Amino acid sequence: MLPRIAIIGRPNVGKSTLFNRLAGRKLAIVDDTPGVTRDRKETEARLGGRAVMLLDTAGLEEAPPETVAGRMRASSEIAARQADLVLFVIDARSGITPSDRAFAAWLRRQPAPVLLVANKTEGRGGGMAAYEAYELGLGDPVAISAEHGEGIADLHTTAAELLPEEEDEDARTRDNRPLRMAIVGRPNAGKSTLLNALLGEERMITGPEPGLTRDAVAVEWSDDEGKVRLVDTAGMRKKARIIENLEQMSVGSTIAALKEAEVAVLVLDGLLGMDEQDLRIARLAEREGRAVVIALNKWDAIEDRPAARRALTDVLTASLAQLKGVEVVTLSAMTGKGVDRLMPAVRKTMERWNKRVPTGELNRWFEAAVAKHTPPLADGRRIKLRYATMPKARPPTIAVFGPRAEDLPEDYRRYLVNSFREAFDMPGVPIRLHGRGGKNPFAEE
Repeated sequence: MLPRIAIIGRPNVGKSTLFNRLAGRKLAIVDDTPGVTRDRKETEARLGGRAVMLLDTAGLEEAPPETVAGRMRASSEIAARQADLVLFVIDARSGITPSDRAFAAWLRRQPAPVLLVANKTEGRGGGMAAYEAYELGLGDPVAISAEHGEGIADLHTTAAELLPEEEDEDARTRDNRPLRMAIVGRPNAGKSTLLNALLGEERMITGPEPGLTRDAVAVEWSDDEGKVRLVDTAGMRKKARIIENLEQMSVGSTIAALKEAEVAVLVLDGLLGMDEQDLRIARLAEREGRAVVIALNKWDAIEDRPAARRALTDVLTASLAQLKGVEVVTLSAMTGKGVDRLMPAVRKTMERWNKRVPTGELNRWFEAAVAKHTPPLADGRRIKLRYATMPKARPPTIAVFGPRAEDLPEDYRRYLVNSFREAFDMPGVPIRLHGRGGKNPFAEE
């Protein structure tokens, strides 16, 4: 298991900038607005030559526990307790604050070693400003500028010395790659509550306030079948309603997470049903070739459940034919009822998305499908289809060959896709079909 390094500090001291710097790429959203990071975000990185798990956390603030800031602080404190090393970041430019002193006193009582990091020390006199940090009683501060990369080499060296002894590489478990799953949907549909229900802990900040999750947050987890990399994402509103630059970055982060996922779990608010924005998100997942499972949340609060199911089925049939037969799991993320049925549905959909059909079996289906409905004429000329191959899965992709195959009309393509879906049991999975026409060597003569 990789040693865990938690980056802790009050808001706007540069924790996410340092997280991105140590990770070697921009993973966390960075903005001048205090409190942008609300949930713990983690990624694998290398620190001082060691493989580690980095954790970016929400800013520590003195606040009542029932408030958003209070819930953010509780989440960060859990990260500090679970860490093998804490990087306590302060803003050397603004000096030591009462909050810094209070949190330093709390950290001194925790079991993990603490490395004091004085950030924003760039420029003349920056290193001198870091000396104030000695009063916190956490040892020698490491002076850095996360934004400009100054002092990062010293940070690598010092942090590596404080990590627990390295495990033998052969002793590490390196079995199956984790299933990559993104939880997507509109704001306040219950995405973070669902992730917490799956994990069995209050990992994400939740509450009645819409838009609490601002960044795509990945969590390593295991279900009964194996490893899973869960990604909770920011809610996606209609484009016309996205005004703030911060929200635009959040949506961009969500789309990037969707592109990296294998399965997208689309969380619907059962009380509101599936609207046009939910359909846009589902179509985006389909265009990216992701397998899709629908989690119909807040099922416990719905009075007429048969009517709700019929309404959802009607919308899916009329507006999402490209994901015909998509798995729908009814659940309540708040109470946990039905949540145990989600991962089996995800695993089943993943298996279909990853399925390859042998060429012989594929062409027996193809010949029967073409014999049942011959291709229509294109520009008054006949399209003769000869054979099919499946060049790839993830998502299932069919290539059909024959003269003028690239001119197949869209309705005939849909017929072949639906026939393939039914013949090989692939409901709810995006299927690609490409026509490959044969070149006539006498066409130019």
